[in-house]
Amino acid sequence: MVVGEITLGTELLIVGGGPGGYVAAIRAAQLGKDVTLVEKDELGGVCLNVGCIPSKALIYAAYLYDKIKHAEAFGISAKEVQINLERLQAWKESVVNRLTGGVKQLCEGHGVTVIKGQATFTAAKKCLVEGEHGTQVIEFKDCIIATGAVPIHIPGFEIDGETVIDSTGALALKKLPESLIVIGGGYIGLELGMVYAKLGSKVTVVEMLENLLPGTDPELVRLVARKTKELKMDVYLKSQAKELKRGKDGAQLTVQTHEGEVKLSAEKVLVSVGRRPNTPPGLERVGVQPDPKGFLRTDSQMRTGVPHIYAIGDVAGPPLLAHKASHEGLVAAEAICGHKSAADWQAVPAVIFTDPEIAYAGLSEAEAHQAGYKTLLGKFPFAALGRALTMGETEGFIKVIADAETKVVLGVQIVGPEASTMISEAVVAIEMGATLEDLALSIHPHPTLPEGLMEAAAAALGKAIHILTPKRKEPASP
Repeated sequence: MVVGEITLGTELLIVGGGPGGYVAAIRAAQLGKDVTLVEKDELGGVCLNVGCIPSKALIYAAYLYDKIKHAEAFGISAKEVQINLERLQAWKESVVNRLTGGVKQLCEGHGVTVIKGQATFTAAKKCLVEGEHGTQVIEFKDCIIATGAVPIHIPGFEIDGETVIDSTGALALKKLPESLIVIGGGYIGLELGMVYAKLGSKVTVVEMLENLLPGTDPELVRLVARKTKELKMDVYLKSQAKELKRGKDGAQLTVQTHEGEVKLSAEKVLVSVGRRPNTPPGLERVGVQPDPKGFLRTDSQMRTGVPHIYAIGDVAGPPLLAHKASHEGLVAAEAICGHKSAADWQAVPAVIFTDPEIAYAGLSEAEAHQAGYKTLLGKFPFAALGRALTMGETEGFIKVIADAETKVVLGVQIVGPEASTMISEAVVAIEMGATLEDLALSIHPHPTLPEGLMEAAAAALGKAIHILTPKRKEPASP
């Protein structure tokens, strides 16, 4: 119920409290700004509440469940291993609540004013916020838009929360579906599809393009595709969902494949075909014009075409990644406070939490060639790493792409265990302009998985010790 209209003033208004917005708010407050943060749902945004964190909680639980069921190779016999989905969901929620509560405390501790409500721009420096406690008008000097992205919906496949669900619904299931169709073989659909396949659901994936994980190097995807077969997942590539019929026991899906129409049935249908920018209403009153895809164009300081309006995170364009949003939030906050901060990073790492994990940073081999580089490649398999053998996880490899002339590292690709952790070292190497020699000569502890990065760099130089590489004559020391 609206109880009246209150006018507030603030130096910096931030619309959106996700990993971009709340980071920007805290950093600006640290630098002395009076900051007001408006979030219509919960602090932490999609990432903390219905995205990164809850999905990784389920992914790890499914990994552990699957690992225990196949522990005979380690001499461990665990009979009648069971999954209690309600208890798993309760644990997941406890993790989410702990993190979102921590964000709230950090905002309070830095003096950030947090208002829950929907923000609508009404003038160049004025915003209307409608919430459960009334309507407030906020006048501001500068503003950061951090409203993220929302799932794309397909006409005829509307989300009902029961038979047809989106990623939010898939993360909250309290009963394991006997069967699940995933429309969309991108990273969200495939991550969640593999979770439920491991937990015992019959999972089918329908992807319109010719490969799973579109946009990812096919050499990396190949191992994940192999794992879908091991999990008895059915995958339809170059196939399009045409018609959906809902019934009391689930849904029937008509799929157009390259070989003709196929009828599929499942208890649940997960629609995961990508995300679109979530621009706040009233932007036209401010003078900010989205591009043809709906994203807000920015300069290197995250400033839009309107000097006092900034945009960060998913709403500012791809890649749609939480860690990119956070760093853009730091840049925008510091720029507003007069610092010479800019988005001048060389590499934004990407991680796909499938099984095996995929992670990459910098240029792929194809991208390096397109940029005009002659490349030097080094590849090292996890099967040759002692630590991977002790873990029973030997699938995959680490690949280093370097400039053939300068030996500077241009990119790193990893598919295998803990790729998400190891990619950080690669990002540091790329940002610092490290060479193959820098990586190969840096002593890595043994036995560990990151030794593979050192060995891949050595392999590119023809000096790998633990794999056979083509012989190269090295000049003798004088």
